[in-house]
Amino acid sequence: MPSALPSSGFLTAYAAVLAFLVVAIAFLAVNLLVWKVIRPSRFSEEKLTTYECGENPVGSAWIQFNIRFYVFALIFIIFDVEAVFLLPWAVVFRQLGLLAFAEGLVFIAILVVALAYVWSKGDLEWVRAEDRS
Repeated sequence: MPSALPSSGFLTAYAAVLAFLVVAIAFLAVNLLVWKVIRPSRFSEEKLTTYECGENPVGSAWIQFNIRFYVFALIFIIFDVEAVFLLPWAVVFRQLGLLAFAEGLVFIAILVVALAYVWSKGDLEWVRAEDRS
């Protein structure tokens, strides 16, 4: 009678993955149990307050932040990632020739146009002119 499960390395590979998952879950459970047993549980009102950079919290945490802070952060991340794309190009552009140099200049020109656009919209200012009045 033939076996329903093939006896190949396929099952052995999945057994290794299953063993790894069991060991990982057991490791996590043991660490959480040990942590719960040995940690001190002396709570106080001061320990339970929100910690904000060494300052005592004032007011509610549910305030509306200006979206400009997020826009500024996104613009920074976009230009930061684009600068990372320039690093490999700067390392090897001499070996790639004039075409790679021209492509790099086009890429930098696109970044300059994007920076000019963002600057002209006033998104690089913390406080816009219409918010000051």
